[in-house]
Amino acid sequence: MFHKSKKVGSVEECQKNQDWAGLARSYYQSGVDAMEAGDLNHAQLWLNRADTIYSADDAIYEEVGDRLIDDCSDRIGQLEEEPLLYNQLPDSVEEMADSLGDAKLRVWGLMSLARLVKLGERLADLPGCEVLSRIGWAVGTVLKSFREPPTEEEFNGLKDMCDELYEFGDSPEFWGLGSAVDVPGGAPFQVFDLNGMMGVHLEVSAYLNSHLELICSLSQEEEPPASETGIIGITLLPDYYVRTGAEDLREVPQIKAELERISDDYDFLCSDVTWDLISQRVEEYKKLDILVC
Repeated sequence: MFHKSKKVGSVEECQKNQDWAGLARSYYQSGVDAMEAGDLNHAQLWLNRADTIYSADDAIYEEVGDRLIDDCSDRIGQLEEEPLLYNQLPDSVEEMADSLGDAKLRVWGLMSLARLVKLGERLADLPGCEVLSRIGWAVGTVLKSFREPPTEEEFNGLKDMCDELYEFGDSPEFWGLGSAVDVPGGAPFQVFDLNGMMGVHLEVSAYLNSHLELICSLSQEEEPPASETGIIGITLLPDYYVRTGAEDLREVPQIKAELERISDDYDFLCSDVTWDLISQRVEEYKKLDILVC
């Protein structure tokens, strides 16, 4: 186990002073304390935050040091074996995915992406988060491209968005500033709350990139790549609910509603769907605020 060699500052102090290595240490220590207390959801939350920060920049990585990083990685590995919702939902999705063809899997992911539109619009007002305002545009572009090839401008727009989302995850605007937006009837939502479930921004980037690879392979009459399923379930946003005090994630009304939507989307795709029905559902989801029941 890593042992502290100096006093660990608070998250708020480190954010104010832009002490990024200190911020990683603070999150790590909170994760260790939670894990040793048996609070595995908070351990998952804080340790993964520490990992995101020190993985974002070589200078931060060097300052944090191998001992802390190795222990943090070991603990995260242990948590991946625990029966947490963080782990169980992706496994469940993978099992259900086996019964759907590639095209329907991609539509399933698109429906999850559509439910992020309102949240993306809200977060886009925060420093460095402007790319999130384009989720709605991306949803419409991907949906259209299932039926007709995208224009060069649309293709390049999606490609640029993939790159920006990936870079976004390495920026202090994502993990360092503590920026947040108000939520009607709830606690403020931090942009860093997107970090759970492998990172919402990274899963959106991976989904869009996979779709671009599909378009390229079809145009060249090559075997298309396997579809991405990681985007299905990121809409649970568990980091937000753990951080703001939820004791049992499965009892959170918004998470219960989202689990029902994921299951309902699967049943929907197992039926005789049409593009008109798919488009109708996607448009409904784009208007949905998943943080408000």
